[in-house]
Amino acid sequence: MREAEPQPVRLADYHPPEWLVDTVDLDILLHPTATRVVSRLALRRNPAGTAGAPIALDGDGLTLVRVAINGAPLAGGAYEATPQALVIPAPPADRLMLEIETLVDPTANTQLMGLFRTSANYCTQCEPEGFRRITYFPDRSDVLAVYTTRIEADKDEAPILLGNGNLEKNGPIAGTNRHYAVWHDPWPKPSYLFALVGGKLDKVPSHFVTASGRPVELGIYVEPGKADRAAYAMDALKRSMRWDEQAFGREYDLDVFNIVAVSDFNMGAMENKGLNVFNDKYVLATPETATDADYANIEAIIAHEYFHNWSGNRITCRDWFQLCLKEGLTVFRDQEFSSDQRSRPVKRIADVRLLKAQQFTEDAGPLSHPVRPQVYREINNFYTATVYEKGAEVVRMLKTLLGEEGFRAGMDLYFTRHDGHAATIEDFLKCFADATGRDLDAFALWYSQAGTPRLDVTGAYDAAAGTFRLDVAQSTPPTPGQSEKQPLVIPLALGLVGPNGSDMPLVLEDGTSVENGVLEVTAPRQSFVFTGIGTRPVASLNRGFSAP
Repeated sequence: MREAEPQPVRLADYHPPEWLVDTVDLDILLHPTATRVVSRLALRRNPAGTAGAPIALDGDGLTLVRVAINGAPLAGGAYEATPQALVIPAPPADRLMLEIETLVDPTANTQLMGLFRTSANYCTQCEPEGFRRITYFPDRSDVLAVYTTRIEADKDEAPILLGNGNLEKNGPIAGTNRHYAVWHDPWPKPSYLFALVGGKLDKVPSHFVTASGRPVELGIYVEPGKADRAAYAMDALKRSMRWDEQAFGREYDLDVFNIVAVSDFNMGAMENKGLNVFNDKYVLATPETATDADYANIEAIIAHEYFHNWSGNRITCRDWFQLCLKEGLTVFRDQEFSSDQRSRPVKRIADVRLLKAQQFTEDAGPLSHPVRPQVYREINNFYTATVYEKGAEVVRMLKTLLGEEGFRAGMDLYFTRHDGHAATIEDFLKCFADATGRDLDAFALWYSQAGTPRLDVTGAYDAAAGTFRLDVAQSTPPTPGQSEKQPLVIPLALGLVGPNGSDMPLVLEDGTSVENGVLEVTAPRQSFVFTGIGTRPVASLNRGFSAP
């Protein structure tokens, strides 16, 4: 029997959640084949939702044990439950405490989404829709809640118990060989950032003091016998934390930051709040076996996941169509970090080579899609080079157009205005528009139009007039679903190089100077005439690969 074809999900069909969740209290009793999960959800109707809407929670392969509202068990006729959903058609109040108990089998979870076993350890992966495999929940990125998680396990099987946030208390359970730990994350987050880890792990400890003088306990947890290979990752983490303070004004916000590195984690790395989980190939290195590229990758990926603390966690995505808002922005941030830590020109060359090899190919083929897609059937298919790498290039163009000060002002406003929110691309761009007074409506087309634009540029020198005319034509080839293309706002960084190898002053015929050597190409065809050109120049175009 064939499974039903996934139905398309469309950006145009977005609707706010019917119910919001203020707090989530989880009690998770780990067991290899029968983990018991009790969740207590403080629910309230969303004023922006539909009046009288039922409580409809997502599930995936769950076994329901019981349901209660405000401490009173619900009779079978008061709810509808399947492994894929829990619906309460007639909630008794607009605010209530919903308690749900489920059973899950971590060992049988071969999808490696939700709660599963990795070697002998317990681990979670909830992005994008894995939390629904742990408990019934409105498993969408625009439902943000404060989580408290109690984890219980056998001490011999899982002596280490880790969760999101700060450790509030832990200890043995009298009369048993079990113990527990309670973790509390004070910052509202979506369910995809939930995480727990339980198992036998060695800890590499350290500490960090933030710019405001607050101490943070750091820990990298690795499989037994591998602790001596985590030193560079710890160093990269500290440098990432300091750099984010200096470059973006973003200070870490918890008392603890933990990284778990295991050998068979399938997602590469995941930015769960305060508890990043990595495949250990992106954490472990020794001079005897690691290459320069290995060290560079560890540094970049450690930084990327840490930077998500603000661009992804404190401010998250309203829906998965906004994935580039956290991934493209954070790729840009990790690229800038690596550029400052290493050689900026060498890093830029490497990034452009990757972009041309992977994203340009994607844009030229049948799977071409915009940085922000309009429709998908399976969201996991949109973790692509376009969303990540081209998404980063769009942010870089924004910085090129606005300049250092304007870009920083827009980022500061974004972090302030949308802290604790689930944001959209429109929210992001409006912060830059409000901070600089710049109209970015035309620039927004980069997020909705697929394809790699082409510039055809010709130059003409007039010795008698002392001018040089640059004629620029832009075009974007058709892509699936977008046969007609609109002109984009393209920042074209350039120089006019004289016979002595120096750049000539860039002054247009109306007397204006070209700021930072960047022209703005906005029409299908444009001409730019430079004056005061005493000798025939050589045009140096798209410097720094100013536009993709």
